[in-house]
Amino acid sequence: MKALVKKNPEHGIDMEDVPIPKIGHQDVLVKVKKTAICGTDMHIYNWDEWAKNHISLPLVTGHEFVGEIVAVGENVHAFSIGDRVSGEGHIACGLCRNCRSGRSHLCRTNLSIGVTRNGAFAEYLCIPATNTYLIPDTIPDAIAAILDPLGNAAHTALSYGLIGEDVLITGAGPVGMMAVAIARHVGARHIVITDVNEYRLSLAKQMGATLAIHPEQLSLLAAMKQLNMKEGFDIGLEMSGNACAFNEMLRSMNHAGKIALLGFLPSHTTVPWNNIIMKGLQIKGIYGREMYDTWYKMITMLQSGLNVERVITHEFSIHDYQEAFDVLASGYSGKIILNWNQFTS
Repeated sequence: MKALVKKNPEHGIDMEDVPIPKIGHQDVLVKVKKTAICGTDMHIYNWDEWAKNHISLPLVTGHEFVGEIVAVGENVHAFSIGDRVSGEGHIACGLCRNCRSGRSHLCRTNLSIGVTRNGAFAEYLCIPATNTYLIPDTIPDAIAAILDPLGNAAHTALSYGLIGEDVLITGAGPVGMMAVAIARHVGARHIVITDVNEYRLSLAKQMGATLAIHPEQLSLLAAMKQLNMKEGFDIGLEMSGNACAFNEMLRSMNHAGKIALLGFLPSHTTVPWNNIIMKGLQIKGIYGREMYDTWYKMITMLQSGLNVERVITHEFSIHDYQEAFDVLASGYSGKIILNWNQFTS
């Protein structure tokens, strides 16, 4: 089969012929229809410090996908050939304390599709049946292909009650944009998102942000005055991985505010602890999705009117994968879809 393989410890990725994966007794084999490129894929593509420290080569990359089951292991009874599915990219051990307590998203030793084992940028993907999620007919393939990052947004945004609250989101990447749509769908009052990328701020505005601001053009204090906010933000969703943005969030939170922290902040980040202690802030670290409650909630939100279509800005044939990576690297895109069903082996 054809697959996008990170073969060499350098910038770039290659289309290679690799064996079709063999499935085990509890696995399914998925013929991939669409995939989406995410920030992790770009780290691997660029071969940056994170990739050097976490990736073993060669590796079939990618973990955001939708496809059709073409084979099932002999112990798989919940899925059938022909089922349209996506899947959870974190494969938990099932044996540690968190797994046995129903918190498998906090497994100490989980494997990651497209990071620590071969992934979805391929004609076929093997995953455990326990990680496979059936997709309702009402959800289009392109949306099904981005359920993984939508799950990041849902896990982060739904960590705290949003109804009637004033929400600050730092980082207008695709996950931040989808968090805007979720906060609007759930019933937040004001939703302010910050970034330095004007293209993505415009997309975030289209997805329901009350204000989408460049911090050098409008301060958060000025934004609060413009919205007639008296006390500060109730909920903070940190999705930028930017130390300055996080510290501005801390300064702008109301007392007893709650922050969900998804972005990976640089190791040199300094934190004004007084803003946390004196305000009585709550901070929750977020990783991945809650397995599998987040999947249930994002599917039901999509079925009840949540619209994240605008976050998808480009679709390419897999033949044009290089152009797709170039467009994402430019910063002038939201989510980018790669169509594998246009591929002829």
